[in-house]
Amino acid sequence: MTLDEIVASVRASRGVAHKTDIAPVLAALCGDDATRSDAAAVMGAGDDCAALPDGDGWLLFAAEGMVGDLIEAMPWFAGYCSVLVNVSDVCAMGGRPLAVVDVIWSNGLAPAAPVLEGMAAAARQLGVPIVGGHSNARSERTQLAVAILGRAKRLLSSFAARPGERLMMAVDLRGAFVEPYPYWNAATEAPAARIRGDLALLSEIAGEGLCEAAKDISMAGIAGTAMMLAECSQVGARIDLERVPRPADVDLLRWMQVFPSFGYLLSVAPHHVDAVRARFEGRGIVCDEIGEIHAEPTIDLSWRGQTRTAWRLDEQAFIVPADRRATRALYVTAN
Repeated sequence: MTLDEIVASVRASRGVAHKTDIAPVLAALCGDDATRSDAAAVMGAGDDCAALPDGDGWLLFAAEGMVGDLIEAMPWFAGYCSVLVNVSDVCAMGGRPLAVVDVIWSNGLAPAAPVLEGMAAAARQLGVPIVGGHSNARSERTQLAVAILGRAKRLLSSFAARPGERLMMAVDLRGAFVEPYPYWNAATEAPAARIRGDLALLSEIAGEGLCEAAKDISMAGIAGTAMMLAECSQVGARIDLERVPRPADVDLLRWMQVFPSFGYLLSVAPHHVDAVRARFEGRGIVCDEIGEIHAEPTIDLSWRGQTRTAWRLDEQAFIVPADRRATRALYVTAN
């Protein structure tokens, strides 16, 4: 395995390809005039949730649609994940989940049953009620989308990373791949009290002012998630691949595209690194520095003494349309 092969694998990954679809969608929503008042609805796009001021804190909104091949192959697991990934989005922004709603289509009630059972299992384990939604049992195939409401006192944001900060990765390695998918499952068999406490760590870290920028590791993988964080913050990042926490028996190429049930990237000021690491490790979660945030708009990967640029954000938009790169999220400037 060479560094060039790793870079090529990252750029060609399915998760990265899916994320590049976001920029044209946002461009269509914004229209030609990005300064008009109604464009504010998407000004913060790129974070894991939309954040709206609410009294002394923030209401958090997010939604996720599940890929069709997972629903067909593993309907219970797809239902479970639909709740978990939304909870993770809220936690990534320093919030705590309040409730979810679902939209499910199916050809009859029978195909929907295991999906709904998976959702209910996750809701019970995570302590997040399913409070409503929409169903259609006369569709050609099973499809699922879930939305969540959360609340935060102090935000973690994709727009708050700064040059000179350390890039940290926290991941629960107490799991295994759900074959043949990139999903690392450390959740379904975890005790409810433990997983709820683990997820609450992000809110605690935000509340204590130990970190201002974070993102959950998504289908884009480790490098793709770093690209999203960097692009929103108008910075760059270097990842030292030899420092990326991973199971000893897992190939690095595959691990770079992992979608973990508990996995986050955080941009942390150097004087808070030890405290952040200690908070995660105190709960049995591996956490380490994997690189740095820098001013150059590049995502660089380092491996065995070599460094390659995997993406130049000033040349190719990832999730933010080119004409919106200079726009800060409203809630960052107002916070």
